[in-house]
Amino acid sequence: MELKIRRSYSILSEQREEAGIRAAVPLRKVAVVAVVENPWVGGYEADLSDGIAASVALGSTLAQMAAKYVARGEIQAYGKGGIVGVAGEQEHANALLTTSFANPMREMIGTGKAWISSMTKVGGPGTAVDIPLNHTDDVYVRSHYNGMTIMLPEGPAPDEVAIIFVLATGGRLNARVGGLTHEEVVARAAVAAV
Repeated sequence: MELKIRRSYSILSEQREEAGIRAAVPLRKVAVVAVVENPWVGGYEADLSDGIAASVALGSTLAQMAAKYVARGEIQAYGKGGIVGVAGEQEHANALLTTSFANPMREMIGTGKAWISSMTKVGGPGTAVDIPLNHTDDVYVRSHYNGMTIMLPEGPAPDEVAIIFVLATGGRLNARVGGLTHEEVVARAAVAAV
């Protein structure tokens, strides 16, 4: 199976201030989206593994798109998700969002030991989905629990699936609820590498 991309989007957000406090370094979030033709519309499919295999190429395409906005080594958080058009099932997006899909993105950013949080739903054009973010190498870094809301005015059409990957260059601005820090995760990885 080959997934047919009908449209793609890149969305860049730069947050420079929070609660009146100017950030020393802006927090950048990049969302890359591919709207694909849903290959399973029209009937129930018991085995979606052909979509899982096809999603590797889709992950590579989204990684190439993201590489235009972020450099290897600067990403600290990520998340993924999808919106399935109303003629499909939520499971159709989940089949396209497995580890197979995500590994090309991990290779591009040069990190990604932690699982990737995700959100999928069924909806039509203009449906908003909140893509949850967590730290790329340890899910217990509280400062990196964040998200990005994605809404596509043109889709998905009933026979489409919007597949989304979001990357962030840091945690929330002014994060101050304690817990494990990004710096501690980096230091722990450096010790383990020795």
